[in-house]
Amino acid sequence: MREPGVEPGRPGEARKPFGLAEVYGPSMVPTLRHGDQLLVRYAARVRPGDVVVLRHPFQQDLLVVKRAVERREGGWWVLGDNPYAGGDSTDYGTVPEELVLARVGLRYRPPGAGRRGPLRYLLWALSAVRPVLRDRSSRGSSRSSRLRAR
Repeated sequence: MREPGVEPGRPGEARKPFGLAEVYGPSMVPTLRHGDQLLVRYAARVRPGDVVVLRHPFQQDLLVVKRAVERREGGWWVLGDNPYAGGDSTDYGTVPEELVLARVGLRYRPPGAGRRGPLRYLLWALSAVRPVLRDRSSRGSSRSSRLRAR
């Protein structure tokens, strides 16, 4: 996936303040699903509970979406909302601050196949665009950290 907000062919050009990203995979279910489109804000202040876009610490050409749970020595501890998907700080440790690129603001869910009829279209339209809110439960710890502790 090409990095959102960077225009090819313009080395050194400043990043735009907002960008788009697409979700691949199940690591953020139920908050985000495969195929969701995200409006992200670059260089935004990250607080515990925010959903963020970051570079994978071991594969820096790979961008991932995770929840920033808490700031620790050496960076951010990030977790996916789906405790069974993996691929978060439980696998690779803290993520250095410079690898956290953006905070997610809005989620747009494209219409699924088979959405026919006015009632189904109306239900999709009512839920298609939603803000991605910070998880405020347990003073910044995400739902997935509580599930993993069981």
